[in-house]
Amino acid sequence: MNISTFRAFKSRNYRMYYGGQAISLIGTWMQKTAVSWVVYVLTNNPFMLGVSLFASQFPSFLFSLFGGVVSDRYDRYRVLLTTQVLSMVQSLVLALIIFSHHYNVWVIIGMSTVLGIINAFDVPSRQSLVYDMIEEKQDLPNALALNSSMVNGSRLIGPAIAGFALEKWGDGICFLLNAFSFLAVISSLLRMKLPPYQPKPRKQNALLDLKDGVVYLKGNPTLASLIAMLALMSLFVLPFTTLMPVYAKVVFHGTASTFGLIDSFIGIGALSGAIFLASIKPGTNLRRVLLINTAILGVALILFSHMKVYPVALAFMTMAGFGMMSQTTVTNTLLQTMAAPNMRGRVISFFAMSVFGMQPLGSLLIGTISKAIGTQTTILCSGCMAILIASFFGYFVRKARLRKEHEQGIPEGMTEAIG
Repeated sequence: MNISTFRAFKSRNYRMYYGGQAISLIGTWMQKTAVSWVVYVLTNNPFMLGVSLFASQFPSFLFSLFGGVVSDRYDRYRVLLTTQVLSMVQSLVLALIIFSHHYNVWVIIGMSTVLGIINAFDVPSRQSLVYDMIEEKQDLPNALALNSSMVNGSRLIGPAIAGFALEKWGDGICFLLNAFSFLAVISSLLRMKLPPYQPKPRKQNALLDLKDGVVYLKGNPTLASLIAMLALMSLFVLPFTTLMPVYAKVVFHGTASTFGLIDSFIGIGALSGAIFLASIKPGTNLRRVLLINTAILGVALILFSHMKVYPVALAFMTMAGFGMMSQTTVTNTLLQTMAAPNMRGRVISFFAMSVFGMQPLGSLLIGTISKAIGTQTTILCSGCMAILIASFFGYFVRKARLRKEHEQGIPEGMTEAIG
């Protein structure tokens, strides 16, 4: 790691955003950990963990395309500020419900659904606004990699704090602290100095804008293939985290702290992967990095699946976190740098749909399968799927490269050599 790892911090707006968002995300991961633990304690049913994640993410799948249109049609800054305030209100209401002691699992799931709807409009605007925060646009890939380090650094800290808080003070405090954490990012947004928003002339309605986004993606097979790979990983592999409370309580005979520690070690791996991405040289073949890290994730899950030695299992989860991080970070980087500026919000909305649409479906799938074949065998199958997906898309990328070389008369392998 060297000073170039943090070159995006030269931009004042991005520095402020990074600091505020880092604090807010610690609270977000505390809430996510608390929701998973509370649902499992209330139901003792792995399938309900899948239902909980489905409720928090599937609404984002339903509304993400409209969120992308809103991001491209309106002031992304104001949209983001609004979604952050609404997220804070959601956390505060959830905390008050928990402190009242008058709730059941469906109340928790209902509030998760509300957050999912908010996120449908938050993610496209937040991801697209990073481009506007960066003064030197060549630093955008670095900024997106640093974003990932921020997310995964908070994943390292948040679950560990949540595990301790759950045991010492109960679940309500996790939701309350998350509500207060939004003050940091809201404050940073209010202090930014972005260029004045220039309203775009609207020559057509929002539905036609939505259609244009679909047509644009269909006409760009490289972008479409990246989103397809992320969708498959989100359906069959990334929901493996849904079953971590089962490992903590049943496989390792632990408590909420055991669960929080597993999540934190996933965060350690993901943070390491994000720092690695932020440090690589411009021009690196990111698609190759994505395929290799997908294979690393698959191998890690296979090794973890039936491991009963807790410290060794944590090492494999660190390895899994490293590979998992690339799925969203590298894909996001490639999409943002390759998409046309006027289509960036809509392209990112497809990215969000691949995560928020497929992961909740995958969580229901993985929860159902685990009841039939067992939790450990289910994780083993997820690892095998990761390797199959990496192999398939590696073959696809190679065929596309060879076809391009043939069409342009470039000697075989030259395109890959120059990235």
